[in-house]
Amino acid sequence: MSVAAAQQAITQGALDAVFNDPDHVEQRFPVPVLQCLQIKPLAPQQGPAGHQPERYRVVLSDIHNYVQCMLATQANHVIHEGALVRGALVRVKSYQANAVKGKNILIILELDVASELGVHDRIGEPQAFEAKPPPPANTSIGGSNFYGVKTEPTAPVKSEPMPSRMGGGANGSSHTSGNNVIYPIEALSPYAHKWTIKARVTQKSDIKTWQKASGEGKLFSVNLLDESGEIRATGFNEQCDMFYDLLEEGQVYYISNPCRVSLAKKQFTNLPNDYELTFERDTAIEKAEDQASVPQVRFNFVNIQELQTVEKDATVDVVGVLKEVGEVSQITSKNTGKFFDKRELTLVDDSQFSVRLTIWGKTATAFTTQPESIVAFKGVKVSDFGGRSLSLLSSGTMSVDPDIEEAHRLKGWYDSQGRTNSFATHNNMASMGSATGRVDQTKVVSQVKDENLGMEDVDYFNLKATIVYIKQENFAYPACSSEQCNKKVIDQGDGTWRCEKCDIAHARPQYRYIMSVNVNDHTGQLWLSCFDDVGRVIMGMTADELMEIKENDEDRVPGIFEAANCTKLHFRCRAKMDTYGENQRVRYQVMSANQLDYRAEAVKLSDMIKQFGISS
Repeated sequence: MSVAAAQQAITQGALDAVFNDPDHVEQRFPVPVLQCLQIKPLAPQQGPAGHQPERYRVVLSDIHNYVQCMLATQANHVIHEGALVRGALVRVKSYQANAVKGKNILIILELDVASELGVHDRIGEPQAFEAKPPPPANTSIGGSNFYGVKTEPTAPVKSEPMPSRMGGGANGSSHTSGNNVIYPIEALSPYAHKWTIKARVTQKSDIKTWQKASGEGKLFSVNLLDESGEIRATGFNEQCDMFYDLLEEGQVYYISNPCRVSLAKKQFTNLPNDYELTFERDTAIEKAEDQASVPQVRFNFVNIQELQTVEKDATVDVVGVLKEVGEVSQITSKNTGKFFDKRELTLVDDSQFSVRLTIWGKTATAFTTQPESIVAFKGVKVSDFGGRSLSLLSSGTMSVDPDIEEAHRLKGWYDSQGRTNSFATHNNMASMGSATGRVDQTKVVSQVKDENLGMEDVDYFNLKATIVYIKQENFAYPACSSEQCNKKVIDQGDGTWRCEKCDIAHARPQYRYIMSVNVNDHTGQLWLSCFDDVGRVIMGMTADELMEIKENDEDRVPGIFEAANCTKLHFRCRAKMDTYGENQRVRYQVMSANQLDYRAEAVKLSDMIKQFGISS
């Protein structure tokens, strides 16, 4: 195909219409043809359980203008197959127009490469596209956002027959025809106008209530899943009453806007989505007749041995054989005085490792699964207690003997050989480098300084040293007592403490250590920064307890700090370059601290002595 013919095939002016005339773009340019000027893979996102799906950025031109585009993951096949190359012409069938940080971006949901039009050098002299500024009262890009929608069942955006009373269609005709455009969850953003998703409820929380100075209320949340991804949705107060009984775990629903899409509050969700939904008064929700076309659940498993390479507090999915089931026990919250039921389970897998996993509340008391069952957990938090341990989050889920490949493989392995195997634990893995899985080297203070640890990259090391001084000024700060939130709270002067992040006022804060200690060994001294977990090891009490002593009997405080001096501990540290004002210096942060194991230390010394021996 000649350049002239290709130029004639390109839909000139389409990009201007997409962003500046969205109400008529579908009639003017039903399926625009554009030229690909550039393809660039984005840097992979490393999550706690591995790499996230690869993403590609492309630049498309209509000869007049060019615009940055993002391929949705379901469109990656055109690159994997080698069809989409620089200079090729494409037919864009489904897209979403977005404005991100003042820049116009197209998310391409479906496209075909027009191979019959050939591959050419850049046609024309396209200019960077600049959309007209939106009116003050409407900051979103209007229009249907989707067009040229196909009805094939494999299309990522498709029309489906739905009850006509539901909203969220692509245009006004949807309401009369009973057909609505189905958005993939992956494409939802604050800039989408009319949409409907078809998703399965994979997890539903209990109704939670709160009380604060401004009033009281209640809420619940659900996790929603479709072929493209997952998203969390929350209903408050009236919406809690409207939708709590309607939404059932495991069922598939159509959900249509109005339904607010906003940035996700990561402290309340473990889903890999930057956005979350909030139900509104007119949100339309209806159970789908077709329950089979949406996946049941999506896992991203980490095997038990790999947990030693996962950062503390990360959220992962695990599957294993249930080896042991502990009894239900109770703990008391130091903040609220409430009792919490818990049960500890032991899981093993074919990596030949075991791990302890804690379940809570009703999940713990109602747990009846028998040992040797295969159990898959979605949304467990990684702790470094005992090397590595796990805790099922309130937003997590548990599946017993799931019908998935990993479960069948583990069952076959356990029946054939795993039942009689011995399993390693993570108890001796405290010195494993969390970033690399390699053993951190033990250093003395002079080596830390002479080797310039932390100057060029983040370094981890172990240190045996004695505490000689603890700064007593500002040794703790008032923190939010909400789950997974450690932000500083502000005294409101009316007896309450407010967390700006959670937007909640607490009756009292939870104090957390933030300490600076000076340690010595036989080669020198070093200042270390310590946070709450390490502070508890050093002081032998919580920061709340120490602050209470300071408030009621301040004369006792110096003696408590003096008693903590001259303690020799095993520190696992991170050295990292930090900037303070215009100055740079290496900061040494303690990741964990433990009492010395003198028996293990004696064995190490014995081995060192043997190295100096002369063999006969």
